[in-house]
Amino acid sequence: MKLALVSLGSLGALAALASCAPVGDRSLDFRNVADDRPVRVLGEAESCITTSALRETRVRDEQTIDFEVAGGKVYRNTLPSQCPRLSFNRGFTYDTPTGQLCRGEVIYSIERAGADLERGVACGIGQFVPIEYVEPVSDAPMIMGNEG
Repeated sequence: MKLALVSLGSLGALAALASCAPVGDRSLDFRNVADDRPVRVLGEAESCITTSALRETRVRDEQTIDFEVAGGKVYRNTLPSQCPRLSFNRGFTYDTPTGQLCRGEVIYSIERAGADLERGVACGIGQFVPIEYVEPVSDAPMIMGNEG
């Protein structure tokens, strides 16, 4: 059984490792993600990602994790329900015997116990939606320098 520890933010010293709906599906609403950058859905969701391809994870909030894989592709996973304390330490662990992390499997939030880290709450994961980050568009007019 393969055990992985995934962490970001204040636990950055740990090794970072690490689908849903068609493009344009209006049922995917990421506007309520706490630590969100604007994103565009790129295609059909996938049920699994290969753990050996994982390069980085970003815990966005108690229910949202972005997984970056080799080649820069990013998948957003919206957990079926909130995972308490997931965003507090911005890290999680998982066990996978198959080398893939799949919808319905369990991740565990990371808890600090003094100087040690322990498994916290068990949470199921959802499908992996391919996304790309987009630059926010402002409605404000561009301010030009004063010529004179």
